Amino acid sequence: MVKILWSVILCVSLAACSDKKHYFEENGTIFHTIYHIKYESERPLTDKIDSLLQRFDLSLNPFNPHSIIAKVNRNEDTEIDDWFTEVFEKAMEVSRKSGGAFDITCAPLINLWGFGFNKMDSVTPQTLDSIRAFVGYQKVRLQGKKVVKDDPRVLLNCSAIAKGYACDVVARLLENENVRNYMIEIGGEVTMRGTNPNGDCWRIGINKPDPDNNDIATEIKEVVQLCGKGGIATSGDYRNFYIKDGKKYAHTIDPSTGYPAGQNILSATIVAKDCMTADAYATTFMVLGVEKARILAHSLPGIEYFIIYADPNGQEKVLYSEGMLKYLPNRQTLAILENP
Repeated sequence: MVKILWSVILCVSLAACSDKKHYFEENGTIFHTIYHIKYESERPLTDKIDSLLQRFDLSLNPFNPHSIIAKVNRNEDTEIDDWFTEVFEKAMEVSRKSGGAFDITCAPLINLWGFGFNKMDSVTPQTLDSIRAFVGYQKVRLQGKKVVKDDPRVLLNCSAIAKGYACDVVARLLENENVRNYMIEIGGEVTMRGTNPNGDCWRIGINKPDPDNNDIATEIKEVVQLCGKGGIATSGDYRNFYIKDGKKYAHTIDPSTGYPAGQNILSATIVAKDCMTADAYATTFMVLGVEKARILAHSLPGIEYFIIYADPNGQEKVLYSEGMLKYLPNRQTLAILENP
């Protein structure tokens, strides 16, 4: 009887050991950027994650000639999938709420200025006016599984929202696999839930804006700590810009004018319930500037922000929403020290 009992205990113990969860890491590239994924699981999910991201790339990567969005841009007769639909509908929602500051039809204007502004001397008001004639989120819509354009020259680019959405899509996969602790980072956008391998909340650094530092190991301006489930995204203009006639032009394009936004925001970090929403509004804030972004944020439940900007004297300043403070452990500590 004793031998049988010990055998049962041993079997249960061995079974428990075999089911023990471990943290795994996945790294790779998608959308011409790098991804890092950490998750706690009983087994590695490498193949499932890789397969998912490859299929996602075939939906929303405009630089993949075989993708759905590339075919839409070439005006080929193609049906969109659920991923495309969800991103498109969120993009339209953000466009309406921001008065067009966010616009996925802005691709022709971005192409006009050229990556790194290598075409800046050829941009004229006449050229901008001709392109703006077929730019605007109101000029495209969905009818069932088809994209309908008012002008065949309309081009879609979801780069300012798709990376965040990809994080959310991977998160859904992990949760379907009963993973409850994870962190997914794609091109700087992050979706997370639960705790890290040390049992602590996930901590994400916001880089200090430094246009003279091209090193990956940049100084951290702030740390954001998330203990529940959510997404965080940051958009910044402090590295990709040029100066002409004494004026600074950054890479974020204002769809309403066709010119680089030229706002005083150096970087905008958004925390939201999902990374797709955070990603879209981070770009939107860069277009709007500090005051308009702050006003918009007050009308958006569940959106918290941390903005780094330059004041009229060129001094670096920060502005963050009241609800953001709970995600900023360093500033919580400072507040306690200043108000004991």
